[in-house]
Amino acid sequence: MGMNMNDAASTTALAPKDYKSSVKPVWCPGCGDFSVLSAITKALAHMGLNPEDVAVVSGIGCSSRIPAYLNTYGFHGLHGRALPLATGLKVARPDLTVLVAGGDGDGFSIGGNHFLHACRRNIDLTYIVMDNQVYGMTKGQASPTTAPDWARSKMTPHGPGINPFHPLIIALGAGANFIARVSSHDPNGTAKTIVEAIRHPGFSFVHVLSPCVTYQPEQREWKKLVRPAPVEATSDAGRAARRLLTDDNLYLGVLYHGDRETYRPRFETTKVDPSQLEQEFII
Repeated sequence: MGMNMNDAASTTALAPKDYKSSVKPVWCPGCGDFSVLSAITKALAHMGLNPEDVAVVSGIGCSSRIPAYLNTYGFHGLHGRALPLATGLKVARPDLTVLVAGGDGDGFSIGGNHFLHACRRNIDLTYIVMDNQVYGMTKGQASPTTAPDWARSKMTPHGPGINPFHPLIIALGAGANFIARVSSHDPNGTAKTIVEAIRHPGFSFVHVLSPCVTYQPEQREWKKLVRPAPVEATSDAGRAARRLLTDDNLYLGVLYHGDRETYRPRFETTKVDPSQLEQEFII
């Protein structure tokens, strides 16, 4: 986009700090979610969005605390239910910019079915998932994206033993209109991608590699291992799928930007007498 996110305050009337609430984050020192929170505020400031025109919806988990730390409208929902909540909000209030924040457990386990159908419906939402491959808030159990041989949890002493969930593959197959992976080690790059995701019509999925330094301390090495993807973003789903065949989950950048029509329900203005509604509930 040809911009420096450090200069966001000079291009808009609002600065990133204007999107932060007075609530202080309680994440572990070194958690990647601090950087994602910073990236979101930088993205909103660059776009010059008024806080009252933005809503951030989340489920349950470390990353799902984000709405409390933002000076926008927010909804902290049930575990795995952030996407249906955000869908209802966007359908009822299409004028709002609606972001959804969550983690790999919330989004891909109990919320996995909602993830599939949100991609399929292609409503104009931006879903930001902070993936640390572990349930950090409940003491480090294996999550859907945990490697099969990861054996640090007492619940899986020999590792989960099953193939991990691949979010980008699922998003592409289910019909997401914008798919990208970023790293929390690069908040400015993450902010740029979030801006691009918000501006792209339809369902946008931003997969964030966000280390859990408490239960996955080796993830600090992600900073050295991540690298730009060797191919450019494509609007061809077939090419994107072939690229994912060689993806090692450490390639960064926009994978896919589609042109599928965004779902917009048709509303008809009607006037109903409340007494008529009451009749429908009479047994």
